Amino acid sequence: MAFQAASAAPRGWWKLSLPLPGELEESMLWRLPQLGVHRLAVQHHPASPWERELVAWLPECDWPAANRQALETALQPLAEPFALQLPPILWERVDDEDWSSSWKQHWAPDPIGQSLLVLPAWLEEPPEAQGRRVIRLDPGSAFGTGSHPTTRLCLEGLEALGLARVRCGEAPAISPLEGLRVADLGCGSGLLALAAHALGAAAVFAVDTDPLAIRATHANAALNGIGSIAAAVGSTHALQSLLQGVPADVLLCNILAPVIADLAGDFNQLLTASGEGLLSGLLVSQADGLIASLQATGWHASLAAVEAPWGLLKIRAEKVAT
Repeated sequence: MAFQAASAAPRGWWKLSLPLPGELEESMLWRLPQLGVHRLAVQHHPASPWERELVAWLPECDWPAANRQALETALQPLAEPFALQLPPILWERVDDEDWSSSWKQHWAPDPIGQSLLVLPAWLEEPPEAQGRRVIRLDPGSAFGTGSHPTTRLCLEGLEALGLARVRCGEAPAISPLEGLRVADLGCGSGLLALAAHALGAAAVFAVDTDPLAIRATHANAALNGIGSIAAAVGSTHALQSLLQGVPADVLLCNILAPVIADLAGDFNQLLTASGEGLLSGLLVSQADGLIASLQATGWHASLAAVEAPWGLLKIRAEKVAT
């Protein structure tokens, strides 16, 4: 996709907004940064939890009319697999002064599961933080604020793994993941990796193909006073290098279903023989096909949780009998 170059100094911003069907949320948040749109927020309407709006800010000097039209054209195919029409995009020119704080207004402290709280880095710790493991987060230009259902499913699934160990007497309640090595494939802002650390993981490893994601992960680790998350640019091979020949006990993977299917053949290098994986980023309608793909590469997979239309798969690192 080619965009026109523009040399004028910035005079303001274009604010893009559109209603966001749940089926398109993951794809839009994945595709827009690839098209050069990094300043994003998803607004949730309190009176109607399922109603969401995507908002993005684009520098006016870089996005003349032809570029904006090309962007709309590039987004149209995302709706086709779901037999939907892309909702109409509203463009609004805004002044330069407050765009950077405008998108932050869409964020609030977010309790997740029984013990976690995702706290925007620019907010004070709220009363509901008491007794929860607080994860301070500034997503920067990376995807991963915790608000998307696929991220929440992964966070809740990770917490559930730890709580199951506590109930079985394998770990003290204060550190549900104590002693475990956790790997995050496609880390985005680093939220899942930070959650693993907050839950007591002994070591956390994270990779993403986007250098901005690794920058955000390091920055968010620093926000939380963590210096022990190993993060690098790349995919499964980069993760193997970080693990240094010792597979992880838990694998987290919150990316699109077709990408998971393509990478599944490398999972045996990433998980221990008794390990478990949590795979998200997929629609429930894609679960059966992805389970079949995972079984074909030697993994037992099952649908572990659902937040319609999204699902979470759990895989076991024991080979399926053939």
